[in-house]
Amino acid sequence: MSEPFYITTAISYPNGRPHIGHAYEAIATDVMARFQRMRGRDVRLITGTDEHGLKMYQTARDQGRATIDLADEMSGYFREMYRKLNISFDNFMRTSDPAHHRASQAIWQAMEANGDLYLDRYEGWYSVRDEAFYDESELTDGEGGVRLSPQGTPVEWTVEESWFFRLSAYQDRLLALYNDNPDFIRPESRRNEVLRFVEGGLKDLSVSRTSFDWGVPVPGSPGHVMYVWVDALTTYLSGIGYPDMDGDFARFWPANIHMIGKDIVRFHTVYWPAFLMSAGLPLPRQVFGHGFLLNRGEKMSKSLGNVVDPMTLAEQFGVDALRYYLLREVSFGQDGSYSAEAIVRTANADLANSFGNLAQRSLSMIFKNLGGEISDDYARAQDDLDLLRDINDMALTRLPREFEQLAFSVGIEDWIRAVFACNQYVDTQAPWALRKTDPERMRAVLMTLFQAVRTLAIAIRPVVPSAGDALLDQMGIADDARDFAALADTEWFAKLAASGFAVGQPVPIFPRLELPEGEGEA
Repeated sequence: MSEPFYITTAISYPNGRPHIGHAYEAIATDVMARFQRMRGRDVRLITGTDEHGLKMYQTARDQGRATIDLADEMSGYFREMYRKLNISFDNFMRTSDPAHHRASQAIWQAMEANGDLYLDRYEGWYSVRDEAFYDESELTDGEGGVRLSPQGTPVEWTVEESWFFRLSAYQDRLLALYNDNPDFIRPESRRNEVLRFVEGGLKDLSVSRTSFDWGVPVPGSPGHVMYVWVDALTTYLSGIGYPDMDGDFARFWPANIHMIGKDIVRFHTVYWPAFLMSAGLPLPRQVFGHGFLLNRGEKMSKSLGNVVDPMTLAEQFGVDALRYYLLREVSFGQDGSYSAEAIVRTANADLANSFGNLAQRSLSMIFKNLGGEISDDYARAQDDLDLLRDINDMALTRLPREFEQLAFSVGIEDWIRAVFACNQYVDTQAPWALRKTDPERMRAVLMTLFQAVRTLAIAIRPVVPSAGDALLDQMGIADDARDFAALADTEWFAKLAASGFAVGQPVPIFPRLELPEGEGEA
């Protein structure tokens, strides 16, 4: 049986429609999931919506509607975005689902049985927008005397009865976790931030609310609902069947990677492992806190009017072009910037002009000059062997090594350099001239190009799955021969040639993009 691999996105809070940051995280997570499937792993990708908490309750109340109605509508927008962006999720978990309530109550009872929950009174600063409590030392003063959290969101003084989790008891165990598992928190900058926070001392954590009832009821404590981070984090368990300890949960937990934004690293690397330790459950292997996407270098906000709907970008430029741009141009883990003209520029340069043109002219020459015939019976020159060796090294060694480390932009850079090498080979060999002077050499060049294009298309499939498959369809590559095992098969070309497959009139797969009317360089 193939080795399991479990990856999750953050569980999105749906008090607003999804933005480009949600899309970026979903795309990166999907690329990793598709890459691991191509490696032969048995993958589970879980995503969903975190629908409880005060923000949702207040938003629904202000709109004069039931909170579940708002949750149904907003969750639907996220599910639609995942479909539109070709996110290959295995389960979309909503925290309002009864199965999730059961899981949240199970982990609560496990923490309670371990003696880590107690009832007390909470007085402190609370940010409705962050769904987080903050210590006085973390706050700054805003305009008009408003107190602000480290995220710049308003906080208000809150007093109510609450259940508390003994987070203070886990400081040493958490520090030992970070020390013994240096890759538990990535990238390094996030790890250092968390280390400093935990070394500064941990206070017990308020984990229930009584001021509203939109949430998972606390078992045996009428009037209390779980504080949103307890039940939101539990989505990573409920999405694979917890509290049932067999089946998918036994196979896939602990998670290989939680893919999250850098603003919620603390919740996932301090609170979450402490909850799991308390409940006697294994810890995830890694939490990766990626950076923010900036619009032309500016943080997105409604007041600036620069919030972009990812669905609009996907419709304007195409899903694969958007996916490629975000992972090619943003160093994963760091903040990155995007603009419409940058997407057009990168997609045209790399996909349309370089790879798309390479594939189109290679297949066209095979179709026009060889009647589409694929033949393994040709004399291989050293230039041919050198090119294929370099392309295969990229596809089987360099790109996989970088993708395993989530260094997507580095792996894609290796890929595009291999594309450039193929285009240089075409220019040097000039098969259009060989057609008159040396038809047999022309055939050797075109067969070499066919093999190279197939390898390039398979290698980039996790990033541009639709276009990659469309090209491979034209090349007669079977659906079950588009993974890394197929790339390592040295007999594939001879088998395809023996099958009698012939290349038809090729169809371009990467159209050149144009900027929408009215858009241009800032």
